[in-house]
Amino acid sequence: AVVSTQSTGEPISFNSDMSVVEVRWNHNGSLLAVAGSQSTAEKEVNLVKFYSPNGQMVRQLKVPGKKLSSVSWEGGSLRVALAVDSFIYFANIRPDYKWGYYSDTLVYAFLKPDILDTCIVFWDIKNNVRTVKYILNVISITAHGEHCVIASKSHENGKTTWTLTIFNAIGTPLDSRTIELEPVSVTLTNTCVIAANQTTLYMWQYKMNKRLAALDLAQAVNAKRKDKSERLVHVDDTPSGAGEGSMDYKILNRATHDTITCIKASERLLIVARQSGVLQLYTLPRFSLDHRYQTNVTASKIAINCNATRISIINPDGLMSFFDLYLKEGETQPKFERKDVWDMRWADDNPELLAMMEKTRMYVFKGTDPEEPILSSGYICEFSGLQIRSALLDEIIRDPEQPSRENIMDLEIKSLRDTRELLDKVGIHDAYQFIEDNSHPRLWRLLAESALEQLQLEMAERAFVRSQDYQGIQLVKRLHKLDSENKQAAEIAAYQGRYEASERLYLDMDRRDLAVQLRVKLGDWFRVVQLLKSGGAGGNDTLYQKAWNAIGDYYADRLKWSSAVSYYQQSQNLEKLVECYYLLEDYDKLSGLIDQVPDNNSLLENIASKCASVGMCHEASRALVKSNKVKEAVDCCVALNQWDRAVEIAHEHNMSSVDELLAKYAAHLLDKGKVLDAIELYRKANHYIDAAKLMFKLAAESSEIPSHALRTKKLYVLGAMLVEQYNTHMMSDRSALDSLIHTNSVSIEDSRLIDNAWRGAEGYHFLLLAQRQLYEGFTDAALRTAHALVDYEDVIPVETIYAVIALTATIARSFGTCSNAFIKLENVENEEARAEYEQLAVEIFTRYPPRDSRAQKIECTNCEGSITDYGNTCSICDTKYPRCIVTGTPLTSVHFWQCDTCKHRAQETDIVSFSTCPLCHTLIA
Repeated sequence: AVVSTQSTGEPISFNSDMSVVEVRWNHNGSLLAVAGSQSTAEKEVNLVKFYSPNGQMVRQLKVPGKKLSSVSWEGGSLRVALAVDSFIYFANIRPDYKWGYYSDTLVYAFLKPDILDTCIVFWDIKNNVRTVKYILNVISITAHGEHCVIASKSHENGKTTWTLTIFNAIGTPLDSRTIELEPVSVTLTNTCVIAANQTTLYMWQYKMNKRLAALDLAQAVNAKRKDKSERLVHVDDTPSGAGEGSMDYKILNRATHDTITCIKASERLLIVARQSGVLQLYTLPRFSLDHRYQTNVTASKIAINCNATRISIINPDGLMSFFDLYLKEGETQPKFERKDVWDMRWADDNPELLAMMEKTRMYVFKGTDPEEPILSSGYICEFSGLQIRSALLDEIIRDPEQPSRENIMDLEIKSLRDTRELLDKVGIHDAYQFIEDNSHPRLWRLLAESALEQLQLEMAERAFVRSQDYQGIQLVKRLHKLDSENKQAAEIAAYQGRYEASERLYLDMDRRDLAVQLRVKLGDWFRVVQLLKSGGAGGNDTLYQKAWNAIGDYYADRLKWSSAVSYYQQSQNLEKLVECYYLLEDYDKLSGLIDQVPDNNSLLENIASKCASVGMCHEASRALVKSNKVKEAVDCCVALNQWDRAVEIAHEHNMSSVDELLAKYAAHLLDKGKVLDAIELYRKANHYIDAAKLMFKLAAESSEIPSHALRTKKLYVLGAMLVEQYNTHMMSDRSALDSLIHTNSVSIEDSRLIDNAWRGAEGYHFLLLAQRQLYEGFTDAALRTAHALVDYEDVIPVETIYAVIALTATIARSFGTCSNAFIKLENVENEEARAEYEQLAVEIFTRYPPRDSRAQKIECTNCEGSITDYGNTCSICDTKYPRCIVTGTPLTSVHFWQCDTCKHRAQETDIVSFSTCPLCHTLIA
């Protein structure tokens, strides 16, 4: 026969060893049925062989009759119809699903029509919760204990590899390994994953850390660690367990005449079955070959009993047999065979019990003796406690996305059923003898429960001892101490989980306190509160508080913070209230808890941390100060850039380290070029002089660009306003003023800056005023204002000052003034500009003599002298008059307007049309 693989397109050929009549694929192409006949020495036998898509024989079926002529699949591929002679035979098919069962979780795989990846469902049967994963090219699923391993295939860069991934019960990948060996057979223990192809065994000793997270998995995937946790061993080798075996994949090239058919492992040993019937026994985890057994059975499936003394084997024809691994001298192998077996499982707690599926019946064997069969088509999941759990996978796979709990069957074996019947109909003492003959912990527990219900404490204690149930023994001891049968009955009901009945018994005895104690033990705090409110004994404030806290925790665990708050308020649990208010983003109530918490309580630090995380600096610092963490409060304010609050706290507690922190942070901002942030920092910290220095520095840098005159004036005004704020602050802070008077802590540089705070703003104000007057056509006024710039050579560039004077004087035809200005311009440092000024002066003064056309005088009010209208100083008495900030003319009148902020003056008639100060732009009252 020849089949073609979809992935590579290469044909796969295999020899069916029979005369083929017909071949048929099942509905999804996962199984190929080959019908035909095979001639033997005695007669010709009709056979149907089933092959996987890669050409590996899965099972063969012998068909009675003379001539097999045709084969056909049912729609769901769960049955085949066979035409033999004049008859039609129907055969049930038990598909080899990819599935496993562990920790109350059924995991199974199926394909969706529109998705290439295999869909893996982790179904928590107990809680009916499903987790879905998608993995490409899933080969097999193997489960054991608390984990399952999923083998998958991948193609990358023309190379085929296989990945073994370990999952927990909720579908979280815990660890994985990528190998170059094809895992045809996989088995799993609590410590090892063993995979095999036809010639080689691979063992991976995994370590499960319960704290292992997905991040650790991501680091582990593709990590090529070659240590002793992974080993490759050829099936023909004889490892001694002394460290043989490495991860050298060259071993895969070695052939063998006797291939591996299947493997199975327990915690202590590994069984490897070979085509010839040889069974090789390896000891785990040493991985040493201890025995080779010769059998006459080619195994397709193996199961090991719980103490690893006997195995059961199913061959490709469905024939099951037993094989004892450790026979004593004189003993022989058990003569046991069953036909048409397709599933089997040994009990987890009894080495003699085996459950197996034969056609559509489930048999339970004790040794080699069968019990009465049970009709079932389920795949056996678990066998423990005399109870078998099986899954109807055929029904589950029909609707895999919505599995029903009805498709999980829990079946009791005959001894358990008989014990129940004896206890119900005959009595405890007769049942005791039956259980003695069929001893099992589950039966003894059943007897103990029945004895407890009848208050036969002696019998119950004996049964608990036989079942090694320590808790049950302790229960009987407590029951002996009780003085009432009703109390004993209530205690027994609670032990058996019948809590409502137990509570009702306590209430009938008028022992509400015992009912409360029962509910407290159960953690049913809602019922505890109901019992306490209904009156009676047992109610006290401590218990109420504990109940409110527990109910609050109940809602908090479910993220119902609003409901939790109401209960925490009743219990006055401030610590929990802090968490709830924070998660509810109710920051007002969170900060309100500060006043309720006692001083120096550690909870204050928690509140402060949460307030600080949302920028509530004042509340955070208040909480820290209340907890006597002053330094931490200052650090919090610094971190939130609330330097004024930091300075306030530092001053209140006489701290001296704030200025140092402030300087460090400001230096950090300046290094990053954030000058304005540094200015704001100093301003908030009330360090107005430092802020003004930085602002004046910005203004000086701006003055180097002539077109930025307006921006430069604004910067000088802002700097001067900071100085005014400093003055106001010093006047309002009495302690700071006293310190300034007695210690003279202001430096000469700072004193000069304070005295001349408005000088830069004045200069650029008059510069802009002169230009505005010139453009508006008031040339005489512009010239007067321009003359005022001569006093500001330390603020405005000299070239700018005299260029403005020369321009306005030329337009005003005051060539004498213009000549004086050009004398200054011809001395500038720039040679190119100096040459241009000289050329321009020649052009002007060859046409116009250097004389002023007019010179107006203003009478000095302090003496008999006079001053020119463009000057502001009397030549006789040296009286210096301030200039009007509106017109630029000297103010000789005693009646004038003065700004409250910058203290600059203007004529009362000139300021009328202004709503703000022309210099500092403060609103005029």
